[in-house]
Amino acid sequence: MPRRTATMLASTLMLIALLCAGVIIPVPYAEMSPGPTVNTLGEHDGEPVLQISGHKTYATTGHLNMTTVRVTSADYRMNLVEAVYGWLAHDNKVVPHDTLYPDGKTEEQSTQENAEEFSQSQESAKVAALEELDIPVKSWVIVSTVLKDSPAEGKLHAGDVIKSVDGTAVKAPEDVAKLVTKHKPGEDVDFVIVPAKAQAAAEKANRTATETEKVTITTAKSDDTGEERAIVGISAGTDHTFPFTIDIKLADVGGPSAGLMFALGIYDKLTPGNLTGGKFVAGTGTIDDEGKVGPIGGIEMKTVGARDKGAEYFLTPKDNCAAAAKDTPDGLTLVKVDTIEDALGALKDIRAGDTADLPKCTTKG
Repeated sequence: MPRRTATMLASTLMLIALLCAGVIIPVPYAEMSPGPTVNTLGEHDGEPVLQISGHKTYATTGHLNMTTVRVTSADYRMNLVEAVYGWLAHDNKVVPHDTLYPDGKTEEQSTQENAEEFSQSQESAKVAALEELDIPVKSWVIVSTVLKDSPAEGKLHAGDVIKSVDGTAVKAPEDVAKLVTKHKPGEDVDFVIVPAKAQAAAEKANRTATETEKVTITTAKSDDTGEERAIVGISAGTDHTFPFTIDIKLADVGGPSAGLMFALGIYDKLTPGNLTGGKFVAGTGTIDDEGKVGPIGGIEMKTVGARDKGAEYFLTPKDNCAAAAKDTPDGLTLVKVDTIEDALGALKDIRAGDTADLPKCTTKG
């Protein structure tokens, strides 16, 4: 066989072997890509995304789209060829698998966590919108979770309302940890609670719960990597009672990143006129009860998905601005927001066509 032919054959076989190896060899990466965007002012699967009853609502136009990111599942094992393709593709992003699923988190655990975060984001969106409209919302601190085999197991339960700790009234979730950690491990801490069942019965009857219990728990020593401290093994959260019904009908979405857009959609439906002036606005960002907007993951994928859908403006959390501005899709204006008030101010300028002074994102933030 001529040397040139032999060399070409060997090179071809080597290339085939490398391609086969690339398909077979798994790599510790996962992929993110643009997911669906949904207009919070419109319908999804045949029904309104935001459904409000018991309060006057107003017709509105335009788009206030929440955005999503698709990710490969926790048990999906990407091969080398897929990873290289993802790195080269403009609309995809390849990241270390542990970035999306840290500490060996399973698909089931990730789905459950995302569902809980999504539910909490809906609650905070409602609170932020109503607070901005000066509509009062009743709030209280509750037991969110009780850790298995912790001192609190069997004594406190998810949904219990925490009225006080050691005689000090609890006004915010972080108060609970502050009061517990004043103790040394092994000391007793006294909780006064409204049991979850009593609270649920009171809410159903539209009255204030009056049944309380005193629960004494012996603290244990923390076993994490942080500073040693006393713990009881619970996490505290906030629950609310709203003066009228607000339902968010959107399945198959998880995580907290739609909070801002839900809050703006609720605000728009409860006020005359419309926030966008008929413009196509999309965005993202977590939101807390006070209306503070927080950063999210996958910002580059969300801007691409929004622009592909037709968005002209994208409300961007301040802390995501620098990353988003590095590769902004053509025709999309990134608007920097830090609070719901910032977003409402930007929307006022957008619907008036006065966009010269919009706080735009730059690569510096």
